[in-house]
Amino acid sequence: MKLVLSGAAIVLLTAIVWLAWPIYGFVSNQFEVARLPVGWQALPADMPQDSLVADEKYRPAASQGMEVLEAWRAKINAPSMSAAIAIDGELVWAGAVGWADIANETPVTTRTAYRIGSTSKPVGITALARLVSAGQIDLDTPISTYANDLPNEAWNQFTPRQLASHTAGLVEYEDNTDWRGLYQSMALNRRFDDPQDALAVFDSADLLFEPGTDFHYSGFDNVLLSAVMQDVADQPFDDLMSRLVFSPLGLDATQPEYLRTAATDFATSYQTRGDQVKPWRRVDLSHKLAAGGYISTPSDLARLGAAWLDDGFIAADVREQFWTPARLSSGEVNEQNYALGFRRAVATIDGLGEVTHVNHGGVSKGAQCWLMIVPERQISIAVSTNRRTDEFFDFAGVYAELLEAFAPLANAAPQPSD
Repeated sequence: MKLVLSGAAIVLLTAIVWLAWPIYGFVSNQFEVARLPVGWQALPADMPQDSLVADEKYRPAASQGMEVLEAWRAKINAPSMSAAIAIDGELVWAGAVGWADIANETPVTTRTAYRIGSTSKPVGITALARLVSAGQIDLDTPISTYANDLPNEAWNQFTPRQLASHTAGLVEYEDNTDWRGLYQSMALNRRFDDPQDALAVFDSADLLFEPGTDFHYSGFDNVLLSAVMQDVADQPFDDLMSRLVFSPLGLDATQPEYLRTAATDFATSYQTRGDQVKPWRRVDLSHKLAAGGYISTPSDLARLGAAWLDDGFIAADVREQFWTPARLSSGEVNEQNYALGFRRAVATIDGLGEVTHVNHGGVSKGAQCWLMIVPERQISIAVSTNRRTDEFFDFAGVYAELLEAFAPLANAAPQPSD
């Protein structure tokens, strides 16, 4: 009897550890104080660099940009930082400093992809804009018109506009009342090959408010929207994205993380403890398409931003809808000045004055990303790093110095490169 109880206790303890370990992984990755004291290493003293200059007139700005990147990388103790800028529809510069993988001594290059977190949202929203431009989706028609077998009746009257502007009333990962889904959002150990399947992560969660009456930023809005677009196109979501976005723009490095292979040029994501780093735990982000599950390069993202300025790619009237901050049913603009897949903001830049831009940041597991489009100057900027900072703009604030370097040259006469 004693042996039976002992065996049962071992089984119970094993089950508890098996269930609790992913939760510990979530907590330790969120909070530095909870991280185990093993496996850490200091950043190497030498930091390799890679720079691509597409037009000689931007070479002085590119040299300045590399100095800026290294200074910001050092300031935040990041293994690497990478950036790219497109002007007038063309990529003019890409730069990268640091290490893609420290243990394997792999330098980062301008072709290295990173997790982009919530910058996945404007990636997916680009497909929505294309569907709207083609007349295949109306932003104010209930999604039940387009989607097959919605698993929650409360979703039937959501509109694509409400989902894209986070005014539908869905919960976010951390306030999910679907307890199985909440566990999955922390464990991150299950593969979802289809956004329709990923709806199970939150399909029993209660709504936070009546659709359209308030704002609550939620990645689940974008997951549901992905499933709706898949139904509209009558093809798998990955194929839809390739047809409407990736192939037309030549975004060869942008893909769901779960599709990457060992041959993918990919930056290891790191957690930090003081001035030391170690690789982030293994996670599966497949339930987040197209909310936070993509990897990409700054070059691809800068091209994506530039495409939004092309009337031939996205109609001007559609672009205006997607870049206009959403209003609640009360008539007030939402608290984040959030439009459809982008935030709209005004920044004051030295030498440039006030600059109106649309943007989206991303924070993922051991990585951060920033995409910014400045319509009045026809500039698109993207930046990535393979660590997380406590304050997002300790990383993303680099955009201001990059703009200061490149914007004054944007209207200069082009010169042939060597």
